[in-house]
Amino acid sequence: MADLTSNFVGIKSPNPFWLASAPPTDKEYNVRRAFEAGWGGVVWKTLGSEGPPVVNVNGPRYGVVHGSDRRVLGLNNIELITDRDLYKNLEEIKRVKQDYPDRAIVVSLMVPCEEEAWKAILPLVEETGADGIELNFGCPHGMAERGMGSAVGQVPEYIEMVTSWCKKYYSKPVIVKLTPNITDVRKPAAAAQAGGADAVSLINTINSIISVDLDIMAPSPTIDGKGTHGGYCGPAVKPIAMNMVAEIARNPETSELPISGIGGITTWRDAAEYMVLGCGNVQVCTAAMTYGFKIVQEMISGLSEWMDEKGYSSTDDFVRQAVPNVTDWQFLNLNYVAKASINQDDCISCGRCYAACEDTSHQAIEMSADRKFSVIDSECVACNLCVEVCPVESCITMVQQEPGMIDPRTNKVVEEKHGDWTSHPNNPSAFAAE
Repeated sequence: MADLTSNFVGIKSPNPFWLASAPPTDKEYNVRRAFEAGWGGVVWKTLGSEGPPVVNVNGPRYGVVHGSDRRVLGLNNIELITDRDLYKNLEEIKRVKQDYPDRAIVVSLMVPCEEEAWKAILPLVEETGADGIELNFGCPHGMAERGMGSAVGQVPEYIEMVTSWCKKYYSKPVIVKLTPNITDVRKPAAAAQAGGADAVSLINTINSIISVDLDIMAPSPTIDGKGTHGGYCGPAVKPIAMNMVAEIARNPETSELPISGIGGITTWRDAAEYMVLGCGNVQVCTAAMTYGFKIVQEMISGLSEWMDEKGYSSTDDFVRQAVPNVTDWQFLNLNYVAKASINQDDCISCGRCYAACEDTSHQAIEMSADRKFSVIDSECVACNLCVEVCPVESCITMVQQEPGMIDPRTNKVVEEKHGDWTSHPNNPSAFAAE
């Protein structure tokens, strides 16, 4: 069987599946249940410094975007960092680590952007025996208004500065959790690396208002008639997160920086996609909150079976394998030609492909008098919208046109080699002199 053992920046765990810093990792009871269920590690919910305790709302904290079948597609939260006593948390972390020495425990931290505040808390965390720390530079609500969380993560200079303090006063791995609420994620990643970070993790939640109650005219979740923006996570954010992961992994400046992937991971396949795009491990939150801790067992068995099928003996065999195939649009091969093809045996004559193509695309599907649908090759541009709207999986497929065939749209032979990009109008360098 495939070996799922993970060694992420020197932090070992029996598998690459960690629980992200969030309500599921808020206390000893939860973390013990998680480890018994099979999770390889946890990032303990964010601790703050000594002083007045954080006070969370005593009303609804979550808002959800549901699919038509009530599946959770996206989750918004307005919860802050832990409101439990710092020293109580530290005691629990120490006990759990002693009882589960083979599991990874990383402690998420968020304190004021002052060197003395970090200098004070880091020895306390180190004394617990935890395997590392994660700097929460991503929380977009509540704490950001206090000059922490994403307020730090949006300023590369602050990221580098705080990271360097942590490397100065803490001897174990330092992971920097990045905010997605920024234009170019490569800059904060480079700043974390410049500050000495051992890795980055991403993404933290996306700033959002999930919905509006039209009866009381206030955002949901609503607290005494008022609402606020919160942090958005869950399956809906996965595409955004994977793009940011890939941007860091393929950027020459940060290509060697280890990454822990976060954002909408629900299945083993989600995890594998993150890992081939550059992640050494993954962190999960919404899936556990939706289905419970035992969902990790499906992730473990699924990833193991896939690795066996592909001949991978360890996760290191496929991490970053897809990165070379992520490129800029300008380098795509415009000589590649494909056409849609409808399998008449599978077609249920619903007409969705026809409606989508006729109304919103290229009028490349025709309908016969007896409701048979076929592709007009001369009009098909291979946009694949018909594939995506078809309710029958694999009924419509995209078929590559081999070199030498005639492209019916242009009446020209499909070329075998890439075109000359030096003068191609889609090459940005062609506009340099304009």
